[in-house]
Amino acid sequence: MKNLKAIIGLLLLFSAQAYAGGVEDDPILAKVMGEVEIRKVDGSDPRVWNIDAWIGKDLEKLWIKSEGEMVNGKITESELQLLYSKAIEPYWDIQYGIKKDFKPTPSRVWGVVAIKGVAPYLIEVDASAFIGKSGRTALRLDAEYEYMFSQKLVLSPEVEINIFGKDDEATSTGKGLSNIDVGLRLRYELSREFAPYIGINWGKKYGNTATFVGNEGEDIEDAQLVTGVRFWF
Repeated sequence: MKNLKAIIGLLLLFSAQAYAGGVEDDPILAKVMGEVEIRKVDGSDPRVWNIDAWIGKDLEKLWIKSEGEMVNGKITESELQLLYSKAIEPYWDIQYGIKKDFKPTPSRVWGVVAIKGVAPYLIEVDASAFIGKSGRTALRLDAEYEYMFSQKLVLSPEVEINIFGKDDEATSTGKGLSNIDVGLRLRYELSREFAPYIGINWGKKYGNTATFVGNEGEDIEDAQLVTGVRFWF
């Protein structure tokens, strides 16, 4: 988390410097956005974060993506992506870079190719392909939709699907469909930059991933109540 704060600080510093010399036709801008939430489960409640930051111009940007989970003050899941992003169509970017999974251990490093944009019916899509050492491959699909009850009250269904190309028992991930997470969050925007929310999150593991996790005595499927806040600046 300390490294993440340092990165965010640098992004804001570069953005301020870009404006110091005056307004350009295509100025350098920066943005930080994310969600931090608590999930209610039996036992210790996980703290989950998903934070993105970018700096750049209209058609080209540098993205940093961080997500993970903390239980009882210890990080149990953590990944960081560093990506170069280039616009290829209106509302669509292609992204290249690297991803490191810090937790669970052992850590894994992946090359990343991703497509990010807005599909028909205003569905936000982030589809990524990962290539790692020893022939490891993976696919991830994130999709989210926003239904506006009013200018301030917003319902957001979202889904994440992960698929792996081979078994990696050391990190409890199995070949094929690994897991699906589905969430439904209702937020109230106190301002465009700050919105607390409540919701539910359901997740299930499949195939060899379910076998590995079950052998460790962990749940294969669970549903959680969540409370959190979405922000950007």
